[in-house]
Formats: sequence, structure tokens, C-alpha cells
Amino acid sequence: MRRYQTTTLLFAACLTALAGFVDALAYSSMGGFFASFMSGNTTRLGVSLATGAGGDARIGAGLILSFLSGVIAATVVARARPRRQRVAVMALVTLLLGGAALFAPYHPAIVPLLLLATAMGAENGVFTRDGEVSIGLTYMTGALVRIGQGLAGALLGDGPRWDWARHLALWLGFGGGVILGARCYGAYGSGALWIAAAAAAGLTLAAQATQRDTA
Repeated sequence: MRRYQTTTLLFAACLTALAGFVDALAYSSMGGFFASFMSGNTTRLGVSLATGAGGDARIGAGLILSFLSGVIAATVVARARPRRQRVAVMALVTLLLGGAALFAPYHPAIVPLLLLATAMGAENGVFTRDGEVSIGLTYMTGALVRIGQGLAGALLGDGPRWDWARHLALWLGFGGGVILGARCYGAYGSGALWIAAAAAAGLTLAAQATQRDTA
């Protein structure tokens, strides 16, 4: 992760919290599938193929393809609006989450779940530089690796002492979002999707304040 202004780092942590919130809703409603954690879905897909669980395999494959579709859509939107990339991508995320909330009462659970995965794929397009993701918002394994590397560098005295704290903030944001998402799902069921959509709308407005901070 490159050096960013404090407002942008806070914004990124809020986005990881949104991803954690959405992942908790997906996990709680679909028996262990994820909206943002594609390594987990790939594992479910592989195990299902090996054991002949065709239904789970189709869900896993659908989620992975939906996530990929979200990444593609966000890339197209970002290139179409290069000066307002973050706002445009977050508007797309908001529309997808709103669609999931709208369809949840009327369609099988898999339909909103696919929209959630598409939204999380799109969210990764908020921070890009030269066509590459500069801050990962939904995959926390990379954040944990960088925390470990940063701590090792600080202990050995050959790196910035507190550089690892940025990645810790992202991981804590994700974990906090998961806890909040699980609680909201327990209280409101699929209605918690509206909370996710509202949060995304608020973050779309906040994106404008960070747009000038280069990614």
C-alpha cells in the first residue's frame, strides 16, 4: 500500500467494514458461502466437485463468476469516469447492494447473493493505479501478510516502525463489519441488506472527499 492521506485510509477502512458486513450477511443466509471471500468459495467449489455435491458447486461457481463480473464492471466504469473514479465505482456498488435488498423478499436467496458478490467484486475497483488494485478491500489475507512483514521490518530495524498499522486498520475494519453484519442479520434478517445499501450510499458521498488523493 502506498502512502495515503489519513482521510483516505479512514475511507478505505470503512470500505473494508462494508465488505465484512456484506460477507457476514451472505455467510449467515447461505450456509457458509461468501460474497467477498473467493478463496473460501473456491474451496467450497472444489470440495463440492470432489464429493459430487452439484448444488453447492453451482453456487460456488456462480459466486466466483459474479465477483469477476463486478471487477470487470468496475474497471469499465472507472475508465469511463477517470476523474471521478471512486464516486462512480461506489455508485455502482450502491446500486448492486440496493438491488440485492430489493429482490431479497421476492426471489430465491441465491439471486441477492449473486448481486452481493458482484458488488464486492466492484468494490475492489475503488482504489486503482495504472490499472492495478492499489488497496485490497475484500481480501484480508494480503493485509495479514503485510502486517507480519511490517512487524518483522520494525523489529529488525530496516523498515518504518508503524507502517504495518495501516494494514491492521483494514483488517480491524473488516472484522468489525463482520460482527456488525452478523448482529444485524440476527435482528433484521434479509432487511439488513438495506443497511448495507444505505452505508454504501453514504460512502459514495464520502468518496468525493478522497477523490483528489492519488491512488
